[in-house]
Amino acid sequence: MALIIDLKPGEKILVGTAVITNDSQRTRLHIAGDAPILREKDILKEEDATSPCKKIYFLIQCMYMSHRPDEYFKKYFGLIQQIQSAAPSTSLHFASINEKILAGNYYQAMKEARELIKYEQELIENAKNPNAASA
Repeated sequence: MALIIDLKPGEKILVGTAVITNDSQRTRLHIAGDAPILREKDILKEEDATSPCKKIYFLIQCMYMSHRPDEYFKKYFGLIQQIQSAAPSTSLHFASINEKILAGNYYQAMKEARELIKYEQELIENAKNPNAASA
């Protein structure tokens, strides 16, 4: 079954290693095959991975786009240990993400990592405003 993607004017997607930029009109693409595909809105540039959990997302994204995802495992699992030491409450998120990574479902792991980033932001906000968390 083909993946159907609606592209806005000027929107970009990655298909494998190719960047495809839509022209000035809305376009619908039907894509068949198993090449990794990312919409522009789902791409995180390395320089924008400014927090530990964003770095996790970036590493999973690299796994998803790579022919050798295992090359990123050591860095990924090392970073997880650091994050879990600082914030043990992230363990449930990582259990779910790791399950998907070990099964080779990198895109699904990226979706879970987006939730982890939201959770990280909540933790940061609670640390900045400890009285707001208990209200």
